[in-house]
Amino acid sequence: MDGKFQGWQLMSREAGKFAAPRLRFPEFSNAGNWQEKNFQDLFEIGSGKDYKHLNVGDIPVYGSGGYMLSVDYYLHEGESACIGRKGTIDNPIFLTGKFWTVDTLFYTHSFKGCLPKYIFYIFQRIEWRKHNEAGGIPSLSKEIINKIKTFVPPKIEEQKKITDCLCSIDELITAQNDKVAALKAHKRGILQQLFPQEGEAIPRLRFPEFAKDGDWSLYTLGEISSYENGKAHEQDITDDGKYIVANSKFISTDGEVRKFTNTPFLVANQNDILMVLSDVPNGRAIARCYYVERNDYITINQRICRIIAEEVESYFLFYVLNRNPYFLKYDDGVKQTNLSKGDVLNCPVFVPASKDEQRKIVGTLSSIDSLILAETEKAASLVAHKRGLLQQLFPVLQREFQGGD
Repeated sequence: MDGKFQGWQLMSREAGKFAAPRLRFPEFSNAGNWQEKNFQDLFEIGSGKDYKHLNVGDIPVYGSGGYMLSVDYYLHEGESACIGRKGTIDNPIFLTGKFWTVDTLFYTHSFKGCLPKYIFYIFQRIEWRKHNEAGGIPSLSKEIINKIKTFVPPKIEEQKKITDCLCSIDELITAQNDKVAALKAHKRGILQQLFPQEGEAIPRLRFPEFAKDGDWSLYTLGEISSYENGKAHEQDITDDGKYIVANSKFISTDGEVRKFTNTPFLVANQNDILMVLSDVPNGRAIARCYYVERNDYITINQRICRIIAEEVESYFLFYVLNRNPYFLKYDDGVKQTNLSKGDVLNCPVFVPASKDEQRKIVGTLSSIDSLILAETEKAASLVAHKRGLLQQLFPVLQREFQGGD
């Protein structure tokens, strides 16, 4: 990319020993190089405190993982870029108004020559785990944070222009994520309507051409499918293996998080349904299912089972089984959930007699899944665009550019 791009001006990486950004708004192209500063020159760091002596109220309390509860008093008022002190140290939070933070979350205040939102976006560029000073639970200290260097433009107006730009992208990302969430909620509603509810033998929403086909038939899963447990692959993981290892992380992320192996102990076939059998209390992986689209690319790990549909359309059965409430009842919220073969095969399944009706249901749900996928990809594209701007709207420290800490 060269020249101007949508209001940006391309700057030389050599300018001022990396003291100018790669992309700069034209009105600031002659505003001079940015100044290198330590964080301690730009703001002060406040420590969170215990809130248990406070009463319930309307002041939000935050930890490193986000919002916790609300109390009747505040620790700080104003705009603040926050970063985890312990635990989740790589997820900056921006707070405004009155708030309270607990001991696991630092907040910033008393800004000098910089905008709080500008610091928030600087925080998003930092690889915080490189500054971790603990061998166990990740931890940061004020001393470490204060010594981190960054660049600041000479004019506060340039900071404002940058933050306004990035805020507008954040708003687009939020709107896109809301659209995805709305589609997922719509799908959940359709799923409840297209399948019989507990105590019922027909769905509440049925396609007109099947309205006179009568009740759906009730089976156990074992009567309409076969079952096989996966095998342990942990000792055979490699970076560039031929086969994807279908473990709980792979299935619960819809195939995004992957491990590989060249030693397939149980290869999945096209139309197999893979299900997670173990999860932590209140986990979101238990009974998550994955539909195998083709042969010879997935091998099935332990604590994952494969189900082969025999008397029913495979994709129809996938939609029935995925996070089926029958399986979720095994999660007591206290101990790890472990589904046995018997638990799985005893799952009750209502099936319409006509495979045409099964296929019609699959087609409806698949079309919603396609919409969700398309909108999810748009959200990912916006996130990638923002990531690129974060790299180019700020100067790169020379040691950062060379790969140093």
